[in-house]
Amino acid sequence: MIRFLLPLVLALAAPSAQADPPVIEQAEASRSGMGWRFDVTLRHPDTGWDHYADAWEVLTPDGTRLGIRKLMHPHETEQPFTRSLSSVMVPDGLRKVVIRARCSVDGWSDQTVTLSLSPGG
Repeated sequence: MIRFLLPLVLALAAPSAQADPPVIEQAEASRSGMGWRFDVTLRHPDTGWDHYADAWEVLTPDGTRLGIRKLMHPHETEQPFTRSLSSVMVPDGLRKVVIRARCSVDGWSDQTVTLSLSPGG
């Protein structure tokens, strides 16, 4: 019985590599009303409901989430694609935010984009 468990244990312990994480191709921020609007362009080899880019988020440099844009369906025929998130409240004095994307299979990507926020928007 041990010889059958050992391959399973080794397979579970092996690190998983992100084969195709979502890539942030472009990100922009602009003042919008009382908050900020973020436009983010992603590229990901969506294969359908089983594997697709399913979100991106706006973070402070220390990792606090300011907003999340959930993507409700795959975009296998629309690559790259841009989606927006409005009314994001950014703390006064914060001049940089971090954007990162998520895939429904591999989770949050290690790739991030840092955006500088101009005081006037």
